[in-house]
Amino acid sequence: MKLKTNTSLIVIIAAAILLQGLSAVQYYYTRSLLADELENRAESEITSKAIIVKNTLNLAENSLNGHIWDLKRNLFHPDSSYSVMELVLESHPDLTGCWVAYVPNFFPEKGRLFEPFVWWDNGEIRHAEIAAEGRDYTQNRYYKAVCESDAPMWTDLYRDMVSGLNLVTYIVPIHDGKGNLVAMFGLDMSTEQLGDTLNYRHIYPSSYDFLLTEKGQLIAGPKHAKEKKVQEMDHIISMINDSTVEKSPSNSGRSSVIPFEDADGDEGLVFYAYLKGEPKWKIAVVCYDKEVYAKLMKMRRTIGILMLLALLALGLIIARYVKNNNKLQKANLKQERIGSELRIATNIQKEMLPRSFSLARDDIDIFGSLTPAREVGGDLYDFFVRDEKLFFCIGDVSGKGVPSAIVMAMIHTMFRMASAHENNPARIMQTINESSCEGNESNMFVTMFIGVLDLPTGHLRYCDAGHDAPIVLYKSAAAIPVTPHLPIGVFNDTAYKTQETMLAPDSTIFLYTDGLTEAKKEKRQFFGLQRTEEVLSKCAQQQLKPQQIIETVSEEVHRFIGEAEQSDDLTMLAIRYTPQQYESMLTETLVLKNDVHEVPRFSNFMKATTEKLGIEPSLARQLRLAVEEAVVNVIDYAYPIGTKGDITIHVMSDGRTLRFQIIDSGVAFDPTAKEKTDTTLSAEDRQIGGLGILLVRELMDSINYEREDGKNVLTLIKKVKRLVG
Repeated sequence: MKLKTNTSLIVIIAAAILLQGLSAVQYYYTRSLLADELENRAESEITSKAIIVKNTLNLAENSLNGHIWDLKRNLFHPDSSYSVMELVLESHPDLTGCWVAYVPNFFPEKGRLFEPFVWWDNGEIRHAEIAAEGRDYTQNRYYKAVCESDAPMWTDLYRDMVSGLNLVTYIVPIHDGKGNLVAMFGLDMSTEQLGDTLNYRHIYPSSYDFLLTEKGQLIAGPKHAKEKKVQEMDHIISMINDSTVEKSPSNSGRSSVIPFEDADGDEGLVFYAYLKGEPKWKIAVVCYDKEVYAKLMKMRRTIGILMLLALLALGLIIARYVKNNNKLQKANLKQERIGSELRIATNIQKEMLPRSFSLARDDIDIFGSLTPAREVGGDLYDFFVRDEKLFFCIGDVSGKGVPSAIVMAMIHTMFRMASAHENNPARIMQTINESSCEGNESNMFVTMFIGVLDLPTGHLRYCDAGHDAPIVLYKSAAAIPVTPHLPIGVFNDTAYKTQETMLAPDSTIFLYTDGLTEAKKEKRQFFGLQRTEEVLSKCAQQQLKPQQIIETVSEEVHRFIGEAEQSDDLTMLAIRYTPQQYESMLTETLVLKNDVHEVPRFSNFMKATTEKLGIEPSLARQLRLAVEEAVVNVIDYAYPIGTKGDITIHVMSDGRTLRFQIIDSGVAFDPTAKEKTDTTLSAEDRQIGGLGILLVRELMDSINYEREDGKNVLTLIKKVKRLVG
């Protein structure tokens, strides 16, 4: 008896060590992947925000450079400079002021110094001559620097004593027809706009961005930041500026990384890099570990609990075998203990399934149920909405009990991770299969069905891995055709293919596991597919909702099996597609050629449309920036070189949301696909779907892509608080 007890103890300890080792390897491998993902996302955010900042600066530079000729044309008419500067401010309302500082004695009648200045004052442009002997601009260090370099430059950040604003200034030297330096032409820009741009959206809720000069002076950061965050940001800036602080290069070498710990003990990383070109500013993003690894920690706790339950179950089984001659009372007590612990596992498994069937949308109605044959089972289902697409799945792990439940938990997690940035169900299935085949010594496999439903159009793409074909309920019930693929976990080189169909409005797709069709009576008569389709046809004729459908099917199954014990896990998921008619109160359309010279027409079209809708100016600029990014990429890359084509832009509003549809007949491309962007490429070589789509995601609430009738249809949606007709 003692030998058996010791052997059992050794087995349990070995199993515990093995499971903990596997858990540790999985944890650190996943954490490493998340760290790499954090770096990619942080550097993508830095790059996208840098593009926005550079675009903002370039717009200001272009506004000034575009009127240098006007200034030179009227160079010997001193008062004409006011009208030129007014044109600069009108073309770029975000500027605070514009000035011209002429070389001494250029206009003798105006005195030694002459510096006309125009500025915005409560929505009106005002002008004045601000030069004075007590204010000699020729002694200004930036005036001298531009004179020496004879090249344009941006100044460092300074505080304007009159307006109280933090400003940066862009200065351009002006020459006469003989090449002589005659004046400095400059514009002033407030950094408040840059702060709004940097912190419009972040990769994590508590992340924030800030912008520094080359010398480490703060240009822009989070708006209305609390005192605690201000202190924390000051500490991080001091670390960036401190040459003694260790700064590690990122894996890609495109940024520097500094670990930090705030006053509450929360750890995090700050990523920063220099803007390309002039000015040599630095842009930084701050991320916290508690948000980066939150899902990993939750998954670790869940898997740890399941492993612990498996070990406890193993220990109880061995203990029962060794002590099978013990008193019946002791065995009963242990059995109750097993039941109690497995009930905990059941609750944990239920927590992994979607807790709510309400997605706060009026175009889909979902309901699902999972009834395990034992306390825990190997069935799973899941769903979520991303980019106006419904991702859903159903699966059945081979076997039953705790091992199947553990595999179910891992498959559920892998589905979420694989579909986070991927729209193709076959590629999602391929990723899950490759991960499942690694270390699958128990040869467990999973049948699975993955679907991706485009909610605006009803276009359904799906992939089946050995699972029962779903049934579509419309006026009757019929299974959709599926290509038979091998289940997940069999071979890691299995090739999966995507199939497509259209869901009609008010139709329902019904997914189930074989626990439905293989439910059996005591005489081993199965419920069967034919009986299932008959029940579902009645549900279709009665136009039942998803919850009513599943309740009806469950009642029929229980009525059929009677007192027989449930032999397999029973899982059902019903999805009703109920698209709502979009009632547009305004529709505007513009057709462009794939010619970059058409961009001004588009800008005027967007400006006129947003003004007609009464959209707030800052939001209107964001909309123009986002849609222009998408349109320019279509102009540049949709059609082969030398091929002419049209791009149609529809703008629609129902009073609550704005929809922008960009349609072209060029080559097929999906800008929302997950392929990583090679940020080492030049801007001319990058296509939409890389940094461009990151910018669009930042500025829009949702995006959606579909290929319809040989055309690319990209839909951008922005929710607005108020529209004026």
